[in-house]
Amino acid sequence: MEENLANRSRAELETALLEGSRALQATLAAQQRGFDDHFQRLLNDSERVLQEAFPGAFGELYTQNAKAFRDLYAELRLYYGGANLHLQETLAEFWARLLERLFRQLHPQLLLPDDYLDCLGKQAEPLRPFGEAPRELRLRATRAFVAARTFVQGLGVAGDVVRKVAKVPLSPECSRAVMKLVYCAHCLGVPGARPCPDYCRNVLKGCLANQADLDAEWRNLLDSMVLITDKFWGPSGAESVIGGVHYWLAEAINALQDNSDTLTTKVIQGCGNPKVNPQGPGSEEKRPRGKLALQERLPAGTLQKLVSEAKAQLRDAQDFWISLPGTLCSEKLAMSSASDERCWNGMAKGRYLPEVMGDGLANQINNPEVEVDITKPDMTIRQQIMQLKIMTNRLRGAYNGNDLDFQDASDDGSGSGSGEGCPDEVCGRKVGRKSASSRTPLTHALPGLSEREGQQTSAAARPPPRACPLLLLGLALAVLVAAPRGR
Repeated sequence: MEENLANRSRAELETALLEGSRALQATLAAQQRGFDDHFQRLLNDSERVLQEAFPGAFGELYTQNAKAFRDLYAELRLYYGGANLHLQETLAEFWARLLERLFRQLHPQLLLPDDYLDCLGKQAEPLRPFGEAPRELRLRATRAFVAARTFVQGLGVAGDVVRKVAKVPLSPECSRAVMKLVYCAHCLGVPGARPCPDYCRNVLKGCLANQADLDAEWRNLLDSMVLITDKFWGPSGAESVIGGVHYWLAEAINALQDNSDTLTTKVIQGCGNPKVNPQGPGSEEKRPRGKLALQERLPAGTLQKLVSEAKAQLRDAQDFWISLPGTLCSEKLAMSSASDERCWNGMAKGRYLPEVMGDGLANQINNPEVEVDITKPDMTIRQQIMQLKIMTNRLRGAYNGNDLDFQDASDDGSGSGSGEGCPDEVCGRKVGRKSASSRTPLTHALPGLSEREGQQTSAAARPPPRACPLLLLGLALAVLVAAPRGR
């Protein structure tokens, strides 16, 4: 009978935990969908404006290179979604390819072999053929995209943590304590007595001690997410930049056309006179050059509303883990409204005298209601604490405009680019400059974090074990032991 009641008590409390976490999971999932849809829509709208405006303004300069622009937007989507791309290298490759193509189109009367175009590429940085547009887009896009994607990933990680922790099974000691809390009053002939408030809190603080240890890192994560929303506003904010990529592309082509003659002169000075293309048009047959004047995109109110709602909801969720015992006692366990002579104190009707324990595992050493082994933390919850730390570090890096995901990958290699010195699952995250089609998503690609994320990140953070020094040390010890001990 007692075992059946204990099992029933555990099942009821685990069900209450699942139900209690469901609302928060739904809130985080709704936020993630809302922000993700908005950022995707901004990028889609930018590409749509480009496809509508560029053909009429730039003619063949655009139409013959439309695929390059489509590829750029595709790679921006991949990066935002968590793909293994270095954004600055992606943009640099785009500008280099575009310069080669447009320079050829602007000079059809010249023969421009690959080695000449290589020289052109080396001259590009000091000559700035596209004006300031590439630099401005690089600086703004790096900060805007990393802020947007890291924030959305953070929502996914938070939801994953809540979902996984809600499924952590309760201990047998907890089951017995809850059985005593809920059913023993009936067995002892006082069925009308409801649990004293402090008695109920002590039982659930003991049962949910590991869950309460999430509190510090959970707050750090939510604080970092609220903070990074500041990066959504202003000229370099996610709203303006993601929705205005086409603006910088138009500025670049305008600048190239304006600087075409000066650029050609300086390229010839640096790379020599190219041969004339006998099948090309004459030098006097210059094509008409169009220009496109676009206004920078003004932010709408959609993102502002999303951010306002998210900030309020994230702040409300900050004390979720440490408030669980009180919430469950009030809403699920029919706790008495007052601690007086009429409530059930675990032994009889009467006041509950022991003090209420603090939050977390370490504070349960003297819990009078639940036997808690504070030396054996729950490993599933410890793993989720680590996931929160990892995500918080990403958010803090993103706030400063740094893509810590790629930085971690590139820092772990040998430095030579050969791939030697660390395993493929760690070093393999860095892709080659020309392998866009083979790029694969990172393990934490939206909508959240994979099961292996913590393992891969911790593996990437430590150097490979050094077997040889340990082997030499072992041999030295063996020699010392085997040596005669005579004086």
